[in-house]
Amino acid sequence: MTTVTETPSKETFIKRLFNRPAKEYWNAYTGGTLLGIVLFLSYFITGNGLGASGGLSRFVAFIEDIVAPGHVDRVPYLIKVAGGELNALDNWIVMVAIGAIVGGFISGLRNGRVKWETNRGPQITDKQRWFWAFVGGTLFTYGARLARGCTSGQALSGGATLSAGSWATMFAIFGGAYLFAYTFRKLWN
Repeated sequence: MTTVTETPSKETFIKRLFNRPAKEYWNAYTGGTLLGIVLFLSYFITGNGLGASGGLSRFVAFIEDIVAPGHVDRVPYLIKVAGGELNALDNWIVMVAIGAIVGGFISGLRNGRVKWETNRGPQITDKQRWFWAFVGGTLFTYGARLARGCTSGQALSGGATLSAGSWATMFAIFGGAYLFAYTFRKLWN
């Protein structure tokens, strides 16, 4: 007499990778101290601070130069970035942006925080959450270019050099965030 035994199904590598338990966050003071050291080394080694929006806008200018090179050659802002024979990706800040994206993903994988999920409150659907995240991200990116830098560029690099404009920008960002959080809190409760 033979008996049939089922073999347990093995979990795939991808499922194991994305379904790991999340590790504790670092202490904020330790993370802040290490970030300050990285900022100091960035100024010391390259002569430039940290920032990401400039790198991301250069990616957009690179794609725009492929799709509509005539437009790039007519817009003063884009001429400096990708006009004529200039390559928009030939800048140090592009490597900073790539490093931030890749490093964040690796850190998330290592610490069990890369998940397929949508964080939202009970009063909003997943589609609405994605729509408003896109709108907010677009507005924030546009504002970052108007302010000549994102929060990392303005707060870290500009704030470290005691730039009055950077401090004003950060007060405006935090003030706007508190105003929006108060206004839209019902979507999260």
